[in-house]
Amino acid sequence: MQGAVVDAPVPVPPVGGAEQVEKSLGGRIAEALRGGLLQVFLILVGLFWLMPTVGLLFSSLRTPVDLSQSGWWTVFSAPAKLTFDNYQHLLENSAITDSLVNSLLITIPATVLVVVIGALAGYAFAWMEFPGRDWWFVAVVGLLVVPVQVALVPIAELFGSLGIFGSLFGVILFHVGFGLPFAIFLLRNFFAEIPKELLEAARLDGAGEIRLFFRVVMPLGGPAVASLGIFQFLWVWNDMLVALIFSDSNSQPITVALQTQVRQFGNNVDVLAPGAFISMVIPLAVFFAFQRQFVSGVMAGAVK
Repeated sequence: MQGAVVDAPVPVPPVGGAEQVEKSLGGRIAEALRGGLLQVFLILVGLFWLMPTVGLLFSSLRTPVDLSQSGWWTVFSAPAKLTFDNYQHLLENSAITDSLVNSLLITIPATVLVVVIGALAGYAFAWMEFPGRDWWFVAVVGLLVVPVQVALVPIAELFGSLGIFGSLFGVILFHVGFGLPFAIFLLRNFFAEIPKELLEAARLDGAGEIRLFFRVVMPLGGPAVASLGIFQFLWVWNDMLVALIFSDSNSQPITVALQTQVRQFGNNVDVLAPGAFISMVIPLAVFFAFQRQFVSGVMAGAVK
């Protein structure tokens, strides 16, 4: 028929489609890593990083004679030689037990104060209007880059004039002062992600700022608060520089007490090993107790 339009033939895709396209070397490696190979690699890396901790545990359960004669890995050939005598002698040492109490008396208040004050200040910077709010927040961010070493001498002189140098209160105050900038920065950014409509609805229901903070903001900010608490607890508990300068023999934490146990002609391993393991168990327990909240706080905002 004249004038009839003949449709052009439609190209037929090859059988198998994209599966027949040869994959690059990088694509084949990525596909292989998605399987069990990646999991085996991660398990090996985890075991490698856990090896010092396992070695410290076994060293703390060996006698001083065995520690001086062979390495910790020999316990697998003679597990009957393991003993808890080192822990018994360590806990009978009043200097160690008092330092453990001091560590708790320093770490818990320093963590609680940083979390509470940081949460209040973070909420104020995120949702309250006051003169110079942005400039004050810039000043807080600027304090994040101030190294601790720069402030040791002037703050030591200040604490000495105030009569709190060498006391538990002085150590706590120093940790609170240097922990607040990061706390305010972290919580302010987290609280700013809360929907504004939610806060306005609570205000329409008659909620004041205090009630709004404790009933709405804090429950939503639980993951970030838990993450901050874990970070601050670990920083303060493992600190030795600040405690070494600002504490005395009556207020020294476990880190300084272990350092003083080093003998003149060698490391006192039979004391240091169990003491170091005890000082490591408490922060590990805190981390695993709040592990779920910590992961949620770290991943907050990563997925919209």
